[in-house]
Amino acid sequence: MTLSTRKDFYKFENGEKPPLQFSQAEYDLRINGLRNIMIEMGIEATVLTSMHCVSYYTGFTYCSFGRPYACVVTHDHAYTISAGIDGGQPARRSSTENIIYSDWKRDNFWRAVKSCISNADIIGMEADHLTIVQQSKLNEFLSPNKIVDVAPASMKQRMIKSNDELELIRQGARIADIGGFAIHDAISVGAREIDIAMAGRDAMEFEIAKSFPHSELRDTWVWFQSGVNTDGAHNPVTTRKLVEGDILSLNTFPMISGYYTALERTLFIGEPNKESLKVWEANIEAHELGISLIKEGATCSGITAEINSLFEEKNL
Repeated sequence: MTLSTRKDFYKFENGEKPPLQFSQAEYDLRINGLRNIMIEMGIEATVLTSMHCVSYYTGFTYCSFGRPYACVVTHDHAYTISAGIDGGQPARRSSTENIIYSDWKRDNFWRAVKSCISNADIIGMEADHLTIVQQSKLNEFLSPNKIVDVAPASMKQRMIKSNDELELIRQGARIADIGGFAIHDAISVGAREIDIAMAGRDAMEFEIAKSFPHSELRDTWVWFQSGVNTDGAHNPVTTRKLVEGDILSLNTFPMISGYYTALERTLFIGEPNKESLKVWEANIEAHELGISLIKEGATCSGITAEINSLFEEKNL
């Protein structure tokens, strides 16, 4: 083989497929749901490029490292498009066929996509994910007469969870609690944020490995902040040592097969001051109010309005 004879894209099936997180019937149902969206919008083929959509429709959760990935769906077939650097892993983790593109020629990704959709005139895409550069390449290589944004319709589809999804989310909540208890046990004056965070992460990954032995162990993490570091919800973990009187922010995030769940709690070392306790108690009241308002037919905006009224009454 030489550079001139190397294929732009190919198939590579290496080893047996492990059980995916959901059944083949579940993935087929999701793709058929997308096809119904395509029929309603007059779309002949759809190119999904976001991690969440590729994972939702196929079970394959990619790791891009600067390379593009896709799920291509027509009315008859569905494929994942992956980079050669991943070997046979995408094929093993996809509920669909898989096509690999090589890096030996620029834009082989789009050549692989083109091979799946032939001469489709109307193509669906995710406008909130596809960059301007990649949209230009879509037009160059696929030459559609029209492109249609399917992201909002796909999001609405994903919002309605199946029974299997709900069970996975419940398991994620259970495992988040395990991480939270491990963090609680590791908290002490003089302990570092990083050491406490690792205790929670390790406890969750151990339980995920035990409960989901066929899953890929990835992306589970902990945010644990103390003192001044709690002023931003997404402030990174540091080596700061905890001191008496610190406010603490505990956040555990088990990630099981691309499904995100979270436990978020506020704690103090020792006794909080009166002002901090006032805010903490108000947040507890707001949390309990919000839980009581969640019911079929309620809206997020309506629930938010009532919680905001509570805070307004308390001058918070």
